[in-house]
Order: sequence, then structure tokens, then C-alpha cells
Amino acid sequence: MRHLRRTAVAASVAVLALALAACSGSTDDDATAEPGSTASDGTTFPVTIESALGTAVVEEKPERVVTLGWGADDITLSLGTVPVGVEADTWGGDADGYHPWFREAVEERDGELPETIAAYPLDVDAIVALEPDLVLAPQSGMEQDVFDQLSEIVPVVAYPEEPWQTTIEQQVEIIATALGVPEQAEPLLDARQQAIDEAAAAHPELAGISFAYVYAAEPGSMSVYLPGDPRVDLLSDLGLELAPSVAGLEPAPNTFTANLGLENADTLSDVELLFTWFNDDAEKAATEAQPLFAQIPAFASGAYVPMLDRSLGMAVSVATPLSVPWALDAYLPLITAGAEKA
Repeated sequence: MRHLRRTAVAASVAVLALALAACSGSTDDDATAEPGSTASDGTTFPVTIESALGTAVVEEKPERVVTLGWGADDITLSLGTVPVGVEADTWGGDADGYHPWFREAVEERDGELPETIAAYPLDVDAIVALEPDLVLAPQSGMEQDVFDQLSEIVPVVAYPEEPWQTTIEQQVEIIATALGVPEQAEPLLDARQQAIDEAAAAHPELAGISFAYVYAAEPGSMSVYLPGDPRVDLLSDLGLELAPSVAGLEPAPNTFTANLGLENADTLSDVELLFTWFNDDAEKAATEAQPLFAQIPAFASGAYVPMLDRSLGMAVSVATPLSVPWALDAYLPLITAGAEKA
């Protein structure tokens, strides 16, 4: 655990150093580029970003940024800009709607916590009231009418192809470009990967263990997560291997999941370590009581990692450069405990 804390701290320090470097450029008067000019950090504006919903033209270095969907708040902060508004997370956030790692990072910088914005339905009026000069939503389910409405008053960066299908690499690159710091994308991703690599090196016993990540709370069926989903990719980066029975499944359209009826749960017989998540204890009890689920060999043997901590569940779901170091200390003991029974 001491090693893991050092790993998380090292990665967090690397991210913070990048953030401070970027922030120092955003607060100087000469760092704001006029349209068509070059800022003191070498960034040229305007910046044009295409998305599946339309084009955003960022005329000058943005200072009042609103983030929507998953991950954009973390990435924006890591790149040196404290958002003025973020989407409230009523599932995995704290009582105020903030993710704990995001709150900690803002407070460590003595920054002002942003306003939280209701998302279901999206409070467009609250966004407008913040007078943003940029809205970032590259990993979101933003709809065309909302994009069009907001784009009338502010540049909006949506997802490049399909909703909720933007990789963490794409998210970082898109946001860094929009903020005028494209050169910071690669170092930020490298810091994230370093934290994961160090954790994997500290736990060589995980290497090669076959796994599956499922959600089986819907009666009679399972959603099986596939490569491209951040939860699966993080576990793979830690050294585990997706079970062949899962790797061969076809995803549902526009998702990183495959649907598998519980009557076919025996196909997961090659899964040595089973991961899942639940909304609460009642859902966990109901799922585990389903006879077909209970017969999955990894569950029956105790090689099973159920996720009940919503904040931790969200941290590994967004899997940002800010959330991954925060999550590793809590997540790795759960993984290794399950792996001991594999």
C-alpha cells in the first residue's frame, strides 16, 4: 500500500506540474491571443474543432469553460484551467455533485469550486448564466438541438463520432487543442500511463489472469463490457487478460457492451476473475440470488470483485489522468483479493 500511495502521488504531482504550467500561461495578460494571432505560449487562434454535431471555432484562449458529460472537468483542470461550471454527478459524486478527486485537486490549488449544472434534463439556462467562452463535451450524450442552442452563444465541442464513444486519448487531445495547449496532451497521457504501469509492476501476480466485467442486475440478462470501455482497458493495462469467451462477443450498436442472456452464463467458464458493479446492496443481493449468475465459476469460487463504492466506480469509469491515480489505492486491494481466489 505504501508503494501504491507513492505511485498515486507521483502521478498526481506530474499532472499538477502540467496544470500549473498551463495555468501560468492562462492568467498572464499577454497569454490571451487575439483572433488570428499567436499567444506568448506559441498557440495560434482561432482554433477550429469538428465534431459529430457541428463545428466549434474558438477565437481566443478560453478562460470561462463549462464541462459536460464524463471526464472533461478532470482533463480541463489537469491542463491548467479551473472550469466555471461542471455537470453535477448525482450518482458517483459527493453531496454537492463533485467527484472527490476533482474537489481535492481544486482545493489543493486554492481554486474556486465551479458551479454544478443539472444534467437530466440539462439546465441550459444555468450554462448561459455562467457566460462561458467554451463548452466542452467530448465524452457525452449531447443531442443536436442542445448543441445548436448553445452554439448560438458559445463554441461547443462535442464528441467526434458517436455519443459516449470517445477514448481517453481523444478526449485529452481534443480538450488540449480547444484550450490552446496541444503540446500538453501527450505528457498528460504519459503521466496517466506511468501511474498504471507502476501499479502493474507492483502486482505481477495479476499478469495473464483472464477476466470479464459484467452488469447483471437486469433479470435474465447481462451486459458484458468489451475493449474500448475504460473499465476493461484499465484492467487490461494492469496486466489482466480479457477472457476469450468475452473477447469474441460482438458489441451492441454504438456501445462497448454485448448483451448475453443469463441462460448463456456458462460460456463464461474461462473467466478466472469476475468484475461487476451495483447501484446498492439490494441490487447486489438480488443479482447474486439469480441461480444462473451464481453458477458462474468465478463467482462460485469467490474470484469476484463487486463494485459498490459509487465514487470508485465512477473514477474507473471515466479513467482520466486525474481519477486513475486517485482510484488505484482503493481498487488494487479489491482486485488482488479476488485474484488470490482465481
